[in-house]
Amino acid sequence: MMKIDLKWHLHKWRAITFIVLGRRAWAIETLEDMLADYPNDAYALGSLAHLYAEADDKQASINMYKKLVAKPDAPAFAWYNLGYLQEETKQIADAEFSFRRALELNEKLDQAWYGLGLTLIQQQRFEEAIKALKRNTQLQPMSPYAWYQLARVHVDRQEPEEAVKIIRHLKGFEPKFAAQLERETGLEVKAS
Repeated sequence: MMKIDLKWHLHKWRAITFIVLGRRAWAIETLEDMLADYPNDAYALGSLAHLYAEADDKQASINMYKKLVAKPDAPAFAWYNLGYLQEETKQIADAEFSFRRALELNEKLDQAWYGLGLTLIQQQRFEEAIKALKRNTQLQPMSPYAWYQLARVHVDRQEPEEAVKIIRHLKGFEPKFAAQLERETGLEVKAS
């Protein structure tokens, strides 16, 4: 017979109740109490990381995600979320590492390819950025964000013909993004 840890369940259900009721501070306090009793609990670490990020306490969120990814069975999404926050806080090399680790665990995690592309752009490693962004567009062909970044990289690299191809492609499904790129780059592209 499996033993149920009632104390753990009580913490979890209190936290869920406070989250549902919109009582973020109470949920955080409950989850911090839960971590005091269960220091490596993945549910508490992940939930606290999320709540801290919502409260715009990025460093506290990063600290929780670091504890979560230190676990041997840390999921790819935890590495991705850590990378996202690191990229937002300009910890670019750390973000690159986190995105790469997420992709080791799940190579089809399209958001991690996009995040990796952004970190590589910031490091001016454009060849690698192009590869990462192209992988994102393969996984999410109708999402305009990576297409947009790809066009920007090609313009920065003095490859306007490649940017024109992307703008033309975007005109087919995201004309607002295409128009924005035309304004920003000065490239005027006729639809094919």
